[in-house]
Amino acid sequence: MKVSLASALGTCFGVEDAINLAMEPQFNNDLTIVGQLVHNKQVNESLKKNGVSLVNGIHELDKIKTRKVMITAHGAADRVKKKLTDAGLVVFDASCPLVMRVHKTIKGMVEKNYFPVVIGQEDHAEVKGIVGDLDEYVVVKDESDLPKLRETGKRKFGIVVQTTQQVENVEALVEKIMEMDCVEEVNFVNTICQPTRDRQIAVLNLTEKADLMIVVGGYNSSNTKKLVHVCEQKNIASHHIESETQLKREWFVNRKHVGITAGTSTPEFVINKVHKAIMVIADELNALEKNQAVSS
Repeated sequence: MKVSLASALGTCFGVEDAINLAMEPQFNNDLTIVGQLVHNKQVNESLKKNGVSLVNGIHELDKIKTRKVMITAHGAADRVKKKLTDAGLVVFDASCPLVMRVHKTIKGMVEKNYFPVVIGQEDHAEVKGIVGDLDEYVVVKDESDLPKLRETGKRKFGIVVQTTQQVENVEALVEKIMEMDCVEEVNFVNTICQPTRDRQIAVLNLTEKADLMIVVGGYNSSNTKKLVHVCEQKNIASHHIESETQLKREWFVNRKHVGITAGTSTPEFVINKVHKAIMVIADELNALEKNQAVSS
C-alpha cells in the first residue's frame, strides 16, 4: 500500500499568522479571542494552555475579562470592532487579508448600486463578518436560495464568495443566477482564496491515483468539508478525521494507494501525526501481504 500527501494541504498563511500573533508573549494571559481563531480543536487547546481565553462571539461580550481582545482569521464587521472598542477593549485584528478583500469588494459594489449577494454559508463566521456592515443583502448557499434574489425586487446584483467555497459549485450557481429572468446585470468577483483553490486542485489530482482519501481537519471547518465533498464527487472512499486517534485499521485493508489531505486550518503537527500513524498501518499490512504471498 502506497501513501501520498496532497501537494498542497494544511494551514494557509492567514491562519498561521493569526495563530502566531495569538501566541505572542506580549499578551501575557491578557487576551480573549472573540470566536474560534481557526476551526481546529488542537489549535484552540494550545491557545488555552498558553493562557488565551475564548468566547464564542460578540454576543458573549459580558464574559470577556481581559483588557485585550482579538478578531479571528475569519474577519469581523466594522460594527463589531466598534462595539469592542466602545466597551473599552484593545482590539487586535488577526483577520486574513484575503477575507478583508471580500469585505472591500462587496462594499465597493454597493457604492456602485449593485445589490450585494454572498455565495456561502450564512451561519459561518466569515460570512457574518462580510455582511455585518450591510443594510441589506442575500446569502446564497445553493439553488434553493435563488428565489430570494427575485424577492428583493432588484435587477443588478454584485456577487462575492466566501473564501472557502468549492469552485465548481460557485461557478454553477453564478451561471444559474445570470439565467434568471429577474436579473438584468451581474457583477461577479470570484473571491475564493488561492490557498483554498490550491488544496481543492491538489486533492482532485490525488483522487486520480488513490483509492482511499483521509481528510484531516475540524468538523466545523468549511474548507475541510469542501475537500471531503471533492472526494465524494469523484466517488473515492474517504474519511474525515480530526486526529490520528480516529484512524481505523480496517479502512486500509485491500487498499493500494492512500491519499492524505487537510484543510487550511489544520496545523502541520496534526498532519504529521496522521501521516505517521497511517505509515505504521501501511507497513503492517504490506508485511502481512508479503507473508501471505510467501506462504502460498
